Formats: sequence, C-alpha cells, structure tokens
Amino acid sequence: MATAGRPGTNPSLTKKGMGIVDGWPLEVADESPRALRKAIQMLLDIEAIRRVKHAYFRCLDTGNFEEIETLFHPDVKLHFIGGTYEWKLEGRDNYVAALTQSFHTRSVGHHNGHHPEIEILSPDEATGVWYLADNMWIMSNKNFTTGTAIYWDRYKKIDGKWLIADTKYERIYELNEHKREDPKFDYHYLAKYGQKLHEK
Repeated sequence: MATAGRPGTNPSLTKKGMGIVDGWPLEVADESPRALRKAIQMLLDIEAIRRVKHAYFRCLDTGNFEEIETLFHPDVKLHFIGGTYEWKLEGRDNYVAALTQSFHTRSVGHHNGHHPEIEILSPDEATGVWYLADNMWIMSNKNFTTGTAIYWDRYKKIDGKWLIADTKYERIYELNEHKREDPKFDYHYLAKYGQKLHEK
C-alpha cells in the first residue's frame, strides 16, 4: 500500500484517504447580492452542521436517544475502527438500538468533537472531519476506554435540515483497562436518568 508521501504515514487518515475533497471556497465571488447571499448561506450551513455534530456528542453522554434520532439520515452508514474492534452498521434505527446497549445506568461517557473541517459541496451535500477525544466507563463490563480518533462524515440536507448520512472514524490511539471496582463518582448523570441495563 502506498504511503501519503512519508514513510510510516497512514494513508487512510489523510483527506485523500478519507475521500474528502475541497468544497466551495470560503470567499465572496463578487459584490453582487447573489454572491453575498450564497456566501452567507454557506456560513449558515457550516454552523448548522457543527451544531448537528455537537448535539450528537451531547446526546451520547446524556443518553438522549430521542434527539439522536433527529440527527441521522434514516439510511445512515457507519464504520468505526478501534484498537480492539471494527464495527459496520447501516440504518438509523439499528444504530440507536445499539447505542442503548452502551449508554445506560451502568456507564459514563465523555465525548468531545474538536477542530471541525467542514466542506460544502453543494446546497444539500457536505463533508466534515472532526477530532474526537473520549473516555468511556462501562461498569457492567469492568472496562475503561480512553483515546482519540479522526471522524469523517458526509451530510445531506433534507427539507432544510442537515443530517449525518455517513460517519466513520479510525483511532489515533486507544487504551483499554480492566477495572476490578467501579469508580467512585461524586455524581453520575446516567445513573439517575439513563435507561436501566438488564444485566445477565
């Protein structure tokens, strides 16, 4: 497999490897009202996409599956590559059902998405690259995971609303630790408001 120009570089985490191409330039083509409206709309779309992704991370850690459903295209495709797993899934309903098995009263999540690189490709299509930093405690499995990853998404605008239509990530690093005892949290939001896990 060819590298991205330097020995040891992972080509899958370059823009070329992720299939990310340049979108509309961040500039005003001319001083006409039409050009100004297009530039303003592009900035509004970028902000709307940022809000969708930020809402996703917030809803993950608060177990807000009802709102998560509003952020994804019904036919969303997912592909997540971690240090100990590779996970592919299709369909919003399948993904939300899977999330309920990880975000519950016996788990604590901390997911932050940083440094968005949004490319507007057309009035109703865009891409985004994000840097994820996360911590995850699954007390039911006695496991703690920490790490970072690069996300890359495709978005579609349906009836005036941007939705996540395709989302992938690959880890920069991942550390898993087995914990014999549950951490002593002073407060645990999902313990109070999350869905109860039916442990075997």
